[in-house]
Amino acid sequence: MSSAPPNNDAEIADYLRPRVMHVPAEKGVVKWMSGDVYSTLAPADSTGGILGFTDCWVPPGGGPVAHVHRSADESFYVISGSLEFLNGEETFVANAGDFVFVPRGTRHRFRNLTDEQVRMVAFFTPGGGEGLWLEGGDDPVPGEEPVFWPPERGMALGPLLGRKDIDMVILPEAADLGGPAD
Repeated sequence: MSSAPPNNDAEIADYLRPRVMHVPAEKGVVKWMSGDVYSTLAPADSTGGILGFTDCWVPPGGGPVAHVHRSADESFYVISGSLEFLNGEETFVANAGDFVFVPRGTRHRFRNLTDEQVRMVAFFTPGGGEGLWLEGGDDPVPGEEPVFWPPERGMALGPLLGRKDIDMVILPEAADLGGPAD
């Protein structure tokens, strides 16, 4: 479907004004988050808050704890490997080429249950959720590998969630509470 071209000089000038954002892969802000590596190429402040975009590498055993985002939807596209996703109380496996959409208010997490590193991209809409690792993650250390954090390190992020207006409620999985595994 096409529309009529702009009919005045002001509209034409705005129409032709460069506004495209281009971020080369090596220009992302890289942070380590409990073993995972997140390279954020488009934080919310660079997109007018519309979205946040992060390239993710998840090692074997990696991924966040179960949680809920109350003010943003989150989407994932798996580039290589397989991840187990939690969807409320159920789990499913997303493989390379699969897309996952998590509406706000949905309890979820992803976990790499394989022996291979997984690569995916993640989107927050509106943006802002990526602020968690941009401010609370570790800066990469040349020559070292990211490490998994002890539980108290992850729990220490609580104040950051409020400061960054990221409404994320951490909810343990049934298996973590001594109940049946999901």
